[in-house]
Amino acid sequence: MLNRWFPVILLAFTLGLAPFFPEPHIVGKLRWLAGGAEGMRLMDYFDLMLHGLPWLLLLRLIVLKLSGSKVA
Repeated sequence: MLNRWFPVILLAFTLGLAPFFPEPHIVGKLRWLAGGAEGMRLMDYFDLMLHGLPWLLLLRLIVLKLSGSKVA
């Protein structure tokens, strides 16, 4: 499943961006982290990991595809 495009793209655009309004959750967490992460707790880092993992999996697939590795 981790080497298939459809499930990874689906995860990135659903879990990776949820909740969608007023802004994607991952964007807020990245802004918070870029601003010095003042006040971030362990739960916030876990949340960042949870919403960021689908994007890392998608990036991994893109790198594998560009490097010529066999990707389903």
